[in-house]
Amino acid sequence: MSDVRLASPQGKWILLTTVLGSSMAMVDSTVVNVALPRIGRDLDADLAALQWTVNAYMLTLAGLILLGGSLGDRYGRRRIFVLGVVWFAAASLLCGLAPDVGVLVAARALQGIGGALLTPGSLALIQASFHPDDRAKAVGLWSGFGGIGAAVGPFLGGWLVDGPGWRWVFLINVPMALVCAPIAVRHVPESADGRKHGRFDVLGAALGAVALALVTYALIEAGDGSLVVVVPAAVAGVAAGVAFVLVERRSPDPMMPPDIFGSRQFTAVNLVTLCVYAAFGGFFFLTALQLQVVAGYSALEAGTALLPTTALMLLFSARSGELAQRIGPRIPLTVGPLLCAAAMLMMLRVGRDASYLADVVPALLVMGTGMVTLVAPLTATVLASVDTARAGLASGINNAAARAAGLIAIAALPLLAGMGPDAYRSASAFDHAFDRAMLWCAGVLVVGSVLAYATVRRPAPGCRRPECLTHGSITAPPLEPRAGKGPLE
Repeated sequence: MSDVRLASPQGKWILLTTVLGSSMAMVDSTVVNVALPRIGRDLDADLAALQWTVNAYMLTLAGLILLGGSLGDRYGRRRIFVLGVVWFAAASLLCGLAPDVGVLVAARALQGIGGALLTPGSLALIQASFHPDDRAKAVGLWSGFGGIGAAVGPFLGGWLVDGPGWRWVFLINVPMALVCAPIAVRHVPESADGRKHGRFDVLGAALGAVALALVTYALIEAGDGSLVVVVPAAVAGVAAGVAFVLVERRSPDPMMPPDIFGSRQFTAVNLVTLCVYAAFGGFFFLTALQLQVVAGYSALEAGTALLPTTALMLLFSARSGELAQRIGPRIPLTVGPLLCAAAMLMMLRVGRDASYLADVVPALLVMGTGMVTLVAPLTATVLASVDTARAGLASGINNAAARAAGLIAIAALPLLAGMGPDAYRSASAFDHAFDRAMLWCAGVLVVGSVLAYATVRRPAPGCRRPECLTHGSITAPPLEPRAGKGPLE
């Protein structure tokens, strides 16, 4: 069914439930960083545990998001979306009730599974349900409202942490799900891809997730672990990664078909994505801690402090996408990372008793400008680098790459910057390590800029234009489906 009009009551219900569902995952990914210092104090957790609190969610989300989209296409997009919403809410409840950090990390991993089911499903429902004449407008509204949710997330998270407590950062998802799931069941039409499907690439998905998990474990534990544990984990992670590549090359229905990387442009843009989103992931993880541990901000002040970047993304990303259509992606993808690198260096001024207006705002404005410059053109170039029929697959791979890059960065940066297990409990120790981490982030962004300048070229005339030009999520690019199909086929 794809004839629902946006102005109809059913169309409004569909838009509401998809916005609520995607906002659960999007808001959760932005609010948790703000809550980390309080979680650490209340649960007596070291820095490695805080890293896992973020990474356990990102690990299962990045590893399973491609599979989640395929499940919706085969078994029904509404069915898998509702399952994802309920799963995410149940895991959120477990997070909110966690008696110790071990349970919290396990619950965060379960949350990521729910996110992998509902994130691609929300946009796929819009594509499959709305009349073609209303589809682009519905996608724009979905993306815009989602961006507002991302903007409100850190502010809401800070307010909850300073008010009723950090557990409500997770518990708030439960009432959202209680509204979202019944609306979806009652008002959203079921849809599925009626074409004949091959087998699910379960082995590929498992090997990819295991490789990410083992490499992440090795990097986090290397800061305070024994080589007897770290080295075998690292070797096993690399071996799992090699096995993943071999399985994908030989599988009749691979999750990540190797031949898609036959496009040099697609490969180049994904390498740029790895650099850019590694820096972004590390920046937002550590900055939320720096503002509270070193600068002395409350959780609410720290969450509010990050609003300029999201506001700039919401206001100007569409115009940036249009500009890249006219001048080509090479300049935006070269200049954008350099602006973000400059912002990382400006963050070196943010120390004890930092002035928000004099020290924090200038860095975040430059950061937001760089993100506006590069994010929309990055997504558009990914789509333009492959055949239109594979645009959904290309977007899914790029999205997974961005999330995996952030995952690895959060694991590796504290190690590279020399942060010990108790670094976040000492303002001076964390401040010095934060400065080193920002230098690493700036360096990775410069590498991404050089890669873009050397490898990215203007797409061929007639390439499709992406519908998702409004970008509100600052931790990963939006999923972009091809018309009428799921985003991750």
